[in-house]
Parts: sequence; structure tokens; C-alpha cells
Amino acid sequence: MTFKVYYQPSKKSNPKRENTHVMYFEAKDEVEARHLVETYFPEYNVEFIEALDEATLEYEKQSVNFKLTEF
Repeated sequence: MTFKVYYQPSKKSNPKRENTHVMYFEAKDEVEARHLVETYFPEYNVEFIEALDEATLEYEKQSVNFKLTEF
């Protein structure tokens, strides 16, 4: 399943909407998705993890910013 993770690049600064970034990657469930982000990017402040269904994934792929992160 593909997940979309909203995150702040640093846990040291106050979260601001303007600094929110997204990352896309494959995981079997939300627990594994959170574990992957916290393991490979411990400095990120995870705001939200969203599972993408097929229709939403196809829509997201149309964005120029879409890039599937590999671990």
C-alpha cells in the first residue's frame, strides 16, 4: 500500500504550515510506515500518515512533486 506522510523537516522548531513537506512510499500498514519514517528520518516531525487508495494515488502521480521514496 502507498502512504503519504506529512512532516516538518525538524523537531527543533515550531511546526508551521508553510514548512510542511510530503513523502510517498510503500509499506504494508500504517504501523510499518511510521516505523520506517522514524527509523530513516529521526529528525522529521511526522504530522500525519495517510493511506492512499488507487484513485487518490493516480491523482497524486499527476503532481510534479510526486516521487516514491525507497528505503
